[in-house]
Amino acid sequence: MNFVIRRIAFYLVAFLVAATINFALPRLMPGNPIDVMFAQQNSTLTPEARDALVATFGFASGPLHLQFLDYMKSVFTGDLGYSIRFYPQKVNQVLAYALPWTLLLAGTATLLAFCVGSVIGTFAAWRRGGMLDAVVTPVSLALQATPAVVIALTALFIFGVALKWLPTGYAFAPALDPAWSWEFFGSVALHGLMPICSLMVVFVGGYLVTMRNNMIGQLGEDHVTMGLAKGLSDRRVQLNYAARNALLPSVTSLGLTLGAILGGSLVTEVVFNYPGLGQTLYIGIVTRDYPLIQGQLLIMTFATLLANLAVDLLYVFLDPRLRKA
Repeated sequence: MNFVIRRIAFYLVAFLVAATINFALPRLMPGNPIDVMFAQQNSTLTPEARDALVATFGFASGPLHLQFLDYMKSVFTGDLGYSIRFYPQKVNQVLAYALPWTLLLAGTATLLAFCVGSVIGTFAAWRRGGMLDAVVTPVSLALQATPAVVIALTALFIFGVALKWLPTGYAFAPALDPAWSWEFFGSVALHGLMPICSLMVVFVGGYLVTMRNNMIGQLGEDHVTMGLAKGLSDRRVQLNYAARNALLPSVTSLGLTLGAILGGSLVTEVVFNYPGLGQTLYIGIVTRDYPLIQGQLLIMTFATLLANLAVDLLYVFLDPRLRKA
Protein backbone atom coordinates (compact mmCIF):
# COMPACT_ATOMS: atom_id res chain seq x y z
CA MET A 1 0.00 0.00 0.00
CA ASN A 2 2.86 2.40 0.77
CA PHE A 3 4.25 1.74 -2.70
CA VAL A 4 0.90 2.67 -4.29
CA ILE A 5 0.61 5.88 -2.25
CA ARG A 6 4.16 6.91 -3.14
CA ARG A 7 3.58 6.35 -6.84
CA ILE A 8 0.28 8.25 -6.82
CA ALA A 9 1.95 11.16 -5.01
CA PHE A 10 4.82 11.15 -7.52
CA TYR A 11 2.50 11.25 -10.54
CA LEU A 12 0.33 13.93 -8.94
CA VAL A 13 3.38 16.16 -8.59
CA ALA A 14 4.37 15.37 -12.18
CA PHE A 15 0.87 16.36 -13.37
CA LEU A 16 1.05 19.66 -11.50
CA VAL A 17 4.43 20.43 -13.08
CA ALA A 18 3.10 19.59 -16.55
CA ALA A 19 -0.02 21.71 -15.96
CA THR A 20 2.20 24.63 -14.91
CA ILE A 21 4.24 24.35 -18.10
CA ASN A 22 0.98 24.15 -20.07
CA PHE A 23 -0.12 27.37 -18.36
CA ALA A 24 3.15 29.18 -19.03
CA LEU A 25 3.78 28.37 -22.70
CA PRO A 26 0.91 30.34 -24.32
CA ARG A 27 1.59 33.30 -22.02
CA LEU A 28 5.24 33.40 -23.07
CA MET A 29 4.20 33.83 -26.69
CA PRO A 30 3.63 37.38 -27.99
CA GLY A 31 0.02 38.52 -28.35
CA ASN A 32 -2.98 36.23 -27.99
CA PRO A 33 -5.25 34.23 -30.33
CA ILE A 34 -7.79 37.05 -30.58
CA ASP A 35 -5.24 39.42 -32.12
CA VAL A 36 -3.94 36.69 -34.43
CA MET A 37 -7.44 35.70 -35.54
CA PHE A 38 -8.43 39.21 -36.56
CA ALA A 39 -5.03 40.07 -38.03
CA GLN A 40 -5.31 37.11 -40.40
CA GLN A 41 -8.71 38.33 -41.57
CA ASN A 42 -7.53 41.96 -41.85
CA SER A 43 -10.31 42.87 -39.41
CA THR A 44 -10.33 45.51 -36.71
CA LEU A 45 -12.10 45.77 -33.38
CA THR A 46 -12.81 48.55 -30.99
CA PRO A 47 -10.79 48.26 -27.75
CA GLU A 48 -13.98 47.53 -25.81
CA ALA A 49 -15.04 44.70 -28.13
CA ARG A 50 -11.53 43.25 -28.13
CA ASP A 51 -11.38 43.25 -24.33
CA ALA A 52 -14.76 41.53 -24.17
CA LEU A 53 -13.60 38.77 -26.54
CA VAL A 54 -10.35 38.33 -24.63
CA ALA A 55 -12.31 37.90 -21.39
CA THR A 56 -14.77 35.51 -23.06
CA PHE A 57 -11.99 33.17 -24.17
CA GLY A 58 -10.20 33.27 -20.83
CA PHE A 59 -7.25 35.49 -21.76
CA ALA A 60 -8.06 38.16 -19.21
CA SER A 61 -5.17 40.24 -18.00
CA GLY A 62 -4.18 40.53 -14.36
CA PRO A 63 -1.50 39.43 -11.92
CA LEU A 64 0.12 36.23 -13.09
CA HIS A 65 -0.41 34.38 -9.82
CA LEU A 66 -4.16 35.08 -9.95
CA GLN A 67 -4.29 33.86 -13.54
CA PHE A 68 -2.50 30.70 -12.43
CA LEU A 69 -4.96 30.09 -9.60
CA ASP A 70 -7.91 30.54 -11.97
CA TYR A 71 -6.26 28.21 -14.45
CA MET A 72 -5.64 25.46 -11.87
CA LYS A 73 -9.23 25.81 -10.67
CA SER A 74 -10.44 25.29 -14.24
CA VAL A 75 -8.18 22.23 -14.61
CA PHE A 76 -9.54 20.47 -11.54
CA THR A 77 -13.15 21.47 -12.23
CA GLY A 78 -13.00 20.41 -15.87
CA ASP A 79 -13.96 23.85 -17.19
CA LEU A 80 -11.39 24.40 -19.94
CA GLY A 81 -13.05 27.45 -21.46
CA TYR A 82 -14.44 28.11 -24.92
CA SER A 83 -12.94 26.87 -28.15
CA ILE A 84 -12.06 29.64 -30.58
CA ARG A 85 -12.47 27.47 -33.66
CA PHE A 86 -15.69 25.76 -32.55
CA TYR A 87 -17.26 28.64 -30.60
CA PRO A 88 -19.76 28.63 -28.84
CA GLN A 89 -18.81 25.07 -27.87
CA LYS A 90 -16.61 24.63 -24.84
CA VAL A 91 -13.26 22.86 -25.09
CA ASN A 92 -14.40 19.89 -23.01
CA GLN A 93 -17.40 19.43 -25.33
CA VAL A 94 -15.18 19.38 -28.42
CA LEU A 95 -12.73 16.93 -26.84
CA ALA A 96 -15.52 14.76 -25.43
CA TYR A 97 -16.87 14.26 -28.97
CA ALA A 98 -13.44 13.37 -30.40
CA LEU A 99 -12.31 11.13 -27.52
CA PRO A 100 -14.42 8.00 -28.30
CA TRP A 101 -13.27 7.99 -31.91
CA THR A 102 -9.59 8.08 -30.92
CA LEU A 103 -10.14 5.34 -28.32
CA LEU A 104 -11.79 3.21 -30.99
CA LEU A 105 -9.14 3.86 -33.64
CA ALA A 106 -5.84 4.04 -31.78
CA GLY A 107 -6.86 1.87 -28.82
CA THR A 108 -7.98 -1.02 -31.02
CA ALA A 109 -4.91 -0.73 -33.26
CA THR A 110 -2.53 -0.63 -30.29
CA LEU A 111 -4.04 -3.65 -28.52
CA LEU A 112 -4.13 -5.68 -31.75
CA ALA A 113 -0.52 -4.75 -32.53
CA PHE A 114 0.58 -5.67 -29.00
CA CYS A 115 -1.13 -9.08 -29.08
CA VAL A 116 -0.04 -9.97 -32.62
CA GLY A 117 3.52 -8.70 -32.18
CA SER A 118 4.01 -10.38 -28.80
CA VAL A 119 2.70 -13.76 -29.95
CA ILE A 120 4.68 -13.81 -33.20
CA GLY A 121 7.80 -12.50 -31.45
CA THR A 122 7.54 -15.26 -28.84
CA PHE A 123 7.39 -18.05 -31.41
CA ALA A 124 10.06 -16.45 -33.62
CA ALA A 125 12.48 -16.31 -30.68
CA TRP A 126 11.67 -19.84 -29.46
CA ARG A 127 12.64 -21.22 -32.87
CA ARG A 128 15.15 -18.54 -33.80
CA GLY A 129 16.87 -19.11 -37.10
CA GLY A 130 13.84 -20.98 -38.44
CA MET A 131 11.53 -20.06 -41.29
CA LEU A 132 9.23 -17.86 -39.20
CA ASP A 133 12.12 -15.94 -37.66
CA ALA A 134 13.80 -15.48 -41.04
CA VAL A 135 10.65 -13.92 -42.51
CA VAL A 136 9.08 -11.85 -39.73
CA THR A 137 12.24 -10.25 -38.31
CA PRO A 138 13.32 -8.32 -41.44
CA VAL A 139 9.68 -7.48 -42.22
CA SER A 140 9.12 -6.07 -38.75
CA LEU A 141 12.34 -4.04 -38.95
CA ALA A 142 11.17 -2.62 -42.27
CA LEU A 143 7.79 -1.71 -40.75
CA GLN A 144 9.51 0.06 -37.87
CA ALA A 145 11.46 2.21 -40.31
CA THR A 146 8.44 3.12 -42.45
CA PRO A 147 6.75 6.45 -41.57
CA ALA A 148 3.08 6.24 -40.60
CA VAL A 149 2.09 8.67 -43.33
CA VAL A 150 3.56 6.35 -46.01
CA ILE A 151 1.59 3.34 -44.76
CA ALA A 152 -1.62 5.37 -44.42
CA LEU A 153 -1.36 6.95 -47.88
CA THR A 154 -0.45 3.59 -49.49
CA ALA A 155 -3.47 1.89 -47.91
CA LEU A 156 -5.69 4.82 -48.89
CA PHE A 157 -4.59 4.68 -52.53
CA ILE A 158 -4.75 0.89 -52.92
CA PHE A 159 -7.91 -0.01 -51.00
CA GLY A 160 -9.79 3.28 -51.19
CA VAL A 161 -8.94 4.82 -54.55
CA ALA A 162 -7.70 2.03 -56.85
CA LEU A 163 -9.76 -0.96 -55.68
CA LYS A 164 -12.59 1.07 -54.10
CA TRP A 165 -13.11 -1.61 -51.45
CA LEU A 166 -13.22 0.71 -48.45
CA PRO A 167 -14.33 4.28 -47.71
CA THR A 168 -11.59 6.88 -47.96
CA GLY A 169 -12.47 9.01 -44.98
CA TYR A 170 -14.53 10.02 -41.95
CA ALA A 171 -15.81 7.73 -39.19
CA PHE A 172 -19.16 6.72 -40.72
CA ALA A 173 -21.32 7.42 -43.76
CA PRO A 174 -22.28 11.14 -43.84
CA ALA A 175 -25.87 10.23 -44.71
CA LEU A 176 -26.31 8.38 -41.40
CA ASP A 177 -27.16 9.88 -38.04
CA PRO A 178 -25.42 8.37 -34.98
CA ALA A 179 -27.78 5.80 -33.47
CA TRP A 180 -27.76 2.46 -31.68
CA SER A 181 -28.42 0.48 -34.84
CA TRP A 182 -26.63 -2.26 -36.76
CA GLU A 183 -26.52 -0.03 -39.84
CA PHE A 184 -24.61 2.67 -37.96
CA PHE A 185 -22.24 0.21 -36.24
CA GLY A 186 -21.58 -1.50 -39.56
CA SER A 187 -20.73 1.83 -41.16
CA VAL A 188 -18.37 2.70 -38.28
CA ALA A 189 -16.64 -0.68 -38.61
CA LEU A 190 -16.29 -0.30 -42.39
CA HIS A 191 -14.89 3.23 -42.16
CA GLY A 192 -12.55 2.28 -39.30
CA LEU A 193 -11.11 -0.86 -40.87
CA MET A 194 -8.49 0.83 -43.05
CA PRO A 195 -7.19 3.40 -40.50
CA ILE A 196 -7.12 0.76 -37.73
CA CYS A 197 -5.19 -1.70 -39.88
CA SER A 198 -2.82 1.04 -41.08
CA LEU A 199 -2.08 2.08 -37.53
CA MET A 200 -1.68 -1.52 -36.40
CA VAL A 201 0.91 -2.10 -39.12
CA VAL A 202 2.82 0.95 -37.83
CA PHE A 203 2.89 -0.41 -34.25
CA VAL A 204 3.24 -4.17 -34.71
CA GLY A 205 6.89 -4.15 -35.84
CA GLY A 206 8.10 -2.51 -32.64
CA TYR A 207 6.26 -4.96 -30.38
CA LEU A 208 7.44 -7.93 -32.41
CA VAL A 209 11.12 -6.97 -32.36
CA THR A 210 11.00 -6.06 -28.66
CA MET A 211 9.35 -9.34 -27.69
CA ARG A 212 11.70 -11.42 -29.86
CA ASN A 213 14.83 -9.80 -28.40
CA ASN A 214 13.53 -10.08 -24.83
CA MET A 215 12.65 -13.76 -25.36
CA ILE A 216 16.10 -14.57 -26.72
CA GLY A 217 17.60 -12.98 -23.61
CA GLN A 218 15.33 -15.05 -21.36
CA LEU A 219 16.13 -18.35 -23.06
CA GLY A 220 19.64 -18.30 -21.62
CA GLU A 221 18.48 -17.68 -18.04
CA ASP A 222 18.79 -20.31 -15.32
CA HIS A 223 15.07 -20.56 -14.60
CA VAL A 224 14.37 -21.56 -18.22
CA THR A 225 17.14 -24.17 -18.16
CA MET A 226 15.80 -25.50 -14.84
CA GLY A 227 12.28 -25.76 -16.27
CA LEU A 228 13.49 -27.81 -19.22
CA ALA A 229 15.65 -29.97 -16.93
CA LYS A 230 12.60 -30.74 -14.77
CA GLY A 231 10.92 -32.24 -17.80
CA LEU A 232 8.25 -29.55 -18.23
CA SER A 233 6.66 -29.26 -21.64
CA ASP A 234 8.12 -26.81 -24.15
CA ARG A 235 4.84 -24.87 -24.22
CA ARG A 236 4.81 -24.40 -20.44
CA VAL A 237 8.44 -23.28 -20.30
CA GLN A 238 7.92 -21.04 -23.30
CA LEU A 239 4.86 -19.26 -21.89
CA ASN A 240 5.19 -19.44 -18.09
CA TYR A 241 8.97 -19.20 -17.69
CA ALA A 242 10.29 -17.23 -20.66
CA ALA A 243 7.43 -15.22 -22.19
CA ARG A 244 6.08 -13.94 -18.88
CA ASN A 245 9.39 -12.31 -17.97
CA ALA A 246 10.10 -11.19 -21.50
CA LEU A 247 6.73 -9.44 -21.56
CA LEU A 248 7.69 -6.83 -18.95
CA PRO A 249 9.47 -4.34 -21.30
CA SER A 250 6.65 -4.78 -23.83
CA VAL A 251 4.11 -3.94 -21.14
CA THR A 252 6.02 -0.73 -20.44
CA SER A 253 5.92 0.13 -24.13
CA LEU A 254 2.21 -0.69 -24.26
CA GLY A 255 1.49 1.57 -21.30
CA LEU A 256 3.36 4.49 -22.83
CA THR A 257 1.61 3.94 -26.17
CA LEU A 258 -1.84 3.73 -24.56
CA GLY A 259 -1.11 6.98 -22.76
CA ALA A 260 0.05 8.65 -25.93
CA ILE A 261 -2.94 7.58 -28.04
CA LEU A 262 -5.14 10.12 -26.27
CA GLY A 263 -3.01 12.67 -28.03
CA GLY A 264 -4.51 11.15 -31.11
CA SER A 265 -2.74 9.41 -33.95
CA LEU A 266 -2.45 12.72 -35.71
CA VAL A 267 -1.01 11.60 -39.04
CA THR A 268 -3.42 8.70 -39.54
CA GLU A 269 -6.45 10.73 -38.47
CA VAL A 270 -5.54 13.61 -40.78
CA VAL A 271 -4.95 11.30 -43.76
CA PHE A 272 -8.30 9.54 -43.29
CA ASN A 273 -10.12 12.68 -42.06
CA TYR A 274 -11.03 10.74 -38.92
CA PRO A 275 -12.72 12.96 -36.28
CA GLY A 276 -10.52 11.98 -33.33
CA LEU A 277 -8.30 13.90 -30.95
CA GLY A 278 -5.41 13.97 -33.42
CA GLN A 279 -7.52 15.65 -36.10
CA THR A 280 -8.92 18.02 -33.47
CA LEU A 281 -5.42 18.93 -32.30
CA TYR A 282 -4.36 19.57 -35.91
CA ILE A 283 -7.32 21.92 -36.41
CA GLY A 284 -6.50 23.68 -33.15
CA ILE A 285 -2.88 24.21 -34.21
CA VAL A 286 -3.81 25.50 -37.65
CA THR A 287 -6.40 27.94 -36.25
CA ARG A 288 -4.30 28.86 -33.18
CA ASP A 289 -7.06 27.72 -30.86
CA TYR A 290 -4.98 27.95 -27.68
CA PRO A 291 -7.72 26.81 -25.24
CA LEU A 292 -8.29 23.71 -27.37
CA ILE A 293 -4.56 22.97 -27.62
CA GLN A 294 -4.12 23.42 -23.87
CA GLY A 295 -7.04 21.11 -23.15
CA GLN A 296 -5.65 18.48 -25.50
CA LEU A 297 -2.20 18.69 -23.91
CA LEU A 298 -3.73 18.24 -20.47
CA ILE A 299 -5.53 15.10 -21.63
CA MET A 300 -2.30 13.74 -23.12
CA THR A 301 -0.39 14.48 -19.92
CA PHE A 302 -3.00 12.93 -17.65
CA ALA A 303 -3.37 9.83 -19.85
CA THR A 304 0.39 9.28 -20.08
CA LEU A 305 0.88 9.60 -16.32
CA LEU A 306 -2.09 7.34 -15.62
CA ALA A 307 -0.72 4.73 -18.04
CA ASN A 308 2.69 4.88 -16.34
CA LEU A 309 1.04 4.39 -12.94
CA ALA A 310 -0.88 1.40 -14.27
CA VAL A 311 2.36 -0.09 -15.65
CA ASP A 312 4.11 0.38 -12.29
CA LEU A 313 1.31 -1.49 -10.53
CA LEU A 314 1.17 -4.17 -13.22
CA TYR A 315 4.91 -4.77 -12.86
CA VAL A 316 4.37 -5.69 -9.23
CA PHE A 317 1.80 -8.26 -10.32
CA LEU A 318 3.92 -9.74 -13.10
CA ASP A 319 7.28 -9.84 -11.31
CA PRO A 320 7.29 -11.57 -7.88
CA ARG A 321 10.70 -10.08 -7.11
CA LEU A 322 9.18 -6.61 -6.96
CA ARG A 323 6.49 -7.79 -4.53
CA LYS A 324 9.18 -9.10 -2.18
CA ALA A 325 11.15 -5.87 -2.50
